[in-house]
Amino acid sequence: MSRRRRHDKYKKASELNIIAFLNIMVILIPFLLVTAVFSRTNILELNIPSSGPANLPLDAKADMQLVITLRRGGIDIGDTVGGLIKQLPKAAKGYDFRQLSKILAQVKLRFPEKKNAAILVEPDISYEFLVQTMDAVRSYEQVTGATVERAELFPEISIGDAPAAE
Repeated sequence: MSRRRRHDKYKKASELNIIAFLNIMVILIPFLLVTAVFSRTNILELNIPSSGPANLPLDAKADMQLVITLRRGGIDIGDTVGGLIKQLPKAAKGYDFRQLSKILAQVKLRFPEKKNAAILVEPDISYEFLVQTMDAVRSYEQVTGATVERAELFPEISIGDAPAAE
């Protein structure tokens, strides 16, 4: 009989206690959601020129294409139809991106429908200067009354290699 009692003792199914696990989950899930870092990624779409020849329609060749050339000695602003618009020499403190934005704002007043611009960069130019140039070409700060607003200039940017200086 004692043998039977011992055998029955081992046959009883034990209950699984999950209350402690549920308590941990009830506390852990809100904690993780509150402390999670939700990052925001900005993506800038660029147009990279192809290596083949450009097949443009005849009327598109006569259209103004804004070209900003970033060189070691300064910034050249021009277009494919009229040539050089303005040269901004590099000062001792660096490039004058504020003046670049002002000139591009004047160009935007003459061609309000234009949204695209090409930035040509010499090989030795720092990536930081390229990004600052892109920011100056995309928009500028416009003061209206007591507020400063960002106005759109040329948001569709193409990037390429600058031709050799003359």
